[in-house]
Amino acid sequence: MKNPKVILAGAGPGDKELITVKGFNAIKNADVILYDALVNKDLLCSAKPSAKCIYVGKRFNQHKFTQDEINQMLVDYALEYGTVLRLKGGDPFVFGRGGEEAIFVESHGIETEFIPGVSSALAVPTNQGIPLTKRNLSDSFWVITGTKSNGEISDDITLGAKSSATLVVLMGLRNFSLIMNEIKKHRHKYTPFAIIQNGTLPNEKIIIETTNNYKNIIDSIDFSSPGIIIIGDVVADHPSFLEEEIQRVLEY
Repeated sequence: MKNPKVILAGAGPGDKELITVKGFNAIKNADVILYDALVNKDLLCSAKPSAKCIYVGKRFNQHKFTQDEINQMLVDYALEYGTVLRLKGGDPFVFGRGGEEAIFVESHGIETEFIPGVSSALAVPTNQGIPLTKRNLSDSFWVITGTKSNGEISDDITLGAKSSATLVVLMGLRNFSLIMNEIKKHRHKYTPFAIIQNGTLPNEKIIIETTNNYKNIIDSIDFSSPGIIIIGDVVADHPSFLEEEIQRVLEY
């Protein structure tokens, strides 16, 4: 007899050492692992030999399975094999559709467990030494999706731009110009921003500019790689921002 159970867990932002101990133990004990595109594949080496590891990742316009199919797979594999681990990049409840999957699984009477993950929204800026909050500079931060299901930017971009908060935009590179034009309407033109791609991985890349000059770096963006956008005065804490500002002064 199998005891069906589904665990929704976050694998962290990319670096395999940034998964939680509890998440790592879930990998070692799962009977089936359904993992996403942003999960570090090295983590799967710790799964037990009998475990089925199935890629169900989603990238832009490259969906291995639909969300409905993934929901049903969670239920079917739990009933057939026992413990199913749904392993997602970052945290399962930060733009990860973890809530949708939990509701579907629980509607079939299957036990669920949730294991938090380190979100890229927090870890990636920290890894680059960019504080999301800073006394007398930024009292809060917003985490916003840069692309809604219909492809448009979120209305929260406008609301966030009107605030003094640090903005962390996930999944926003494909709407980068639209986002920056909206920011320019409400923030001063020298507001710094950073684009960080492949955060916490060996091939991590950071680009820093000001909103007034955002067009200068469009050709430097690898739109095939995941990345986040950080907007706000706290970005000026990054050492390269000062170096680039000095270069601008010397050029002009």
